[in-house]
Amino acid sequence: MPDNTPERRFAAYPSAVVYQEPDGKTPLEHLLWGDYIGVRGRKRGEWFPVCTRHVKEGWAHEDAIQGERVLEVIFVDIGQGDGCLVVTPDDKHILIDAGANDNFIRFLRWRYPKFAKKRHFEAAVISHPDSDHYAGFKRIFEETNVTFGTVYHNGIIERTGKKSDSLGPRAKSGKDTFLTEVITNKAELEELLADPAVSKKKAYPTMLKDALATGRVSDIRMLCAADEFMPGYEANKKLSIEVLGPVTEPDENDQPRLRWFGDPGKTKNGHSVVLRLRYRDVKILLGGDLNIPSEYLLLSHHTGMEIPPTTAEDERLIVEAARRVFQSDIAKACHHGSADFSDLYLQSVNPIATVISSGDDEPHAHPRSDSLGTIGKFSRGARPLIFSTELSRSASEAIKNPHLVRESFRDAQRKLEEAVTPAAKEKALKKFNDLVNTIERSIGVYGAINVRTDGHFVVIAYKIERATDKDKQWDIYRLERTPSEVLHYVSKHEVKH
Repeated sequence: MPDNTPERRFAAYPSAVVYQEPDGKTPLEHLLWGDYIGVRGRKRGEWFPVCTRHVKEGWAHEDAIQGERVLEVIFVDIGQGDGCLVVTPDDKHILIDAGANDNFIRFLRWRYPKFAKKRHFEAAVISHPDSDHYAGFKRIFEETNVTFGTVYHNGIIERTGKKSDSLGPRAKSGKDTFLTEVITNKAELEELLADPAVSKKKAYPTMLKDALATGRVSDIRMLCAADEFMPGYEANKKLSIEVLGPVTEPDENDQPRLRWFGDPGKTKNGHSVVLRLRYRDVKILLGGDLNIPSEYLLLSHHTGMEIPPTTAEDERLIVEAARRVFQSDIAKACHHGSADFSDLYLQSVNPIATVISSGDDEPHAHPRSDSLGTIGKFSRGARPLIFSTELSRSASEAIKNPHLVRESFRDAQRKLEEAVTPAAKEKALKKFNDLVNTIERSIGVYGAINVRTDGHFVVIAYKIERATDKDKQWDIYRLERTPSEVLHYVSKHEVKH
């Protein structure tokens, strides 16, 4: 029998449209650069018969299709917190943080349809043990069809006890205080978790213990600046992932320590795992929940200079040196747009575009106005880009009106229970499932900030909630190269001088 499997291809830069017929008249779907396109047979003139995730039969122009897969970095609207999916050009999948509740797993169940098939994530990174970054992993670890290669963390494991001692023992050394029990590998973690008193009634260590017990997590270990790169993504790879933080400071026995930043919250946040992805000539920085003291420590560690500077000339030299390490084209704003940042660090990052992951229902009023202003001030280009997951999804969907959700589900449940005939039961079940899919789709589609790059050009985009045309479903921002190979934002409103 002939093999009818479509040939795997992808939407071309910056986006592609699938039409009903090979005439370009009736659009069926607007695809973002890098989205899957299946070529179903021989082309007719300049048109290929295609299928997509949502379209079984359609047509795409030959210029709308490419063979090369791009790097995807998707910042998901998970409410308060961070949740990010990375899909590499080699089709490896990495999760970086997962929010506090079920928003991230709803996105993943939309992206990988309900995990009906086995899905392996090469890695998961828990930037630090704050619930708005790790708690969403609990349900992901419970998915029986989901496995992980390595789960990375920042070495800090919360434990039962007084709040002031919840991160483990501390010791003073000179003028600084350090956490002295840093958990670097799986064996150390298992030894710590073997003591019931450590994890009793503490969500973070309990989650890690349960994840290991499933047998679906191969390894779990710390990532820190001493590693230099995430394993498998070293400097000589087409896609490298540098590990810039946290910074460990060894004691006299060469044992790793983490500096104490005054209280447990600031210490957890400040020692976030900081990653810089480099794909060919494009760099993306993920900074967790850094704060002023931790940014100073990072800058000092990576430049070898004294922070903060005492003169304007010292500041210029520090920024010049730090940009060799931190400067990136796209940056995820630290701590959801908190005001606890240093101007020096933002000058060093010097991005073209910044993505802020902030929630609609949170007590911190993130992003802060001074954060937005300073990010714009210390960004590259005449029109710096600032994206917010909170702003990218604002339509009045049912999920934003809980009473309507409850009423709809009660009605659907009642009709399902009252159905007598097979046809009536099927109809009622379809209605119920449609409601479930609506809830999952509201997070899965809208609010996610999509970054796509081939290492030369970049597309940053999010889905338009009330698109009037099927061929204009994405709001797209393009970063392209000037003749001198400088990456910059191309605005259709830019005034030519």
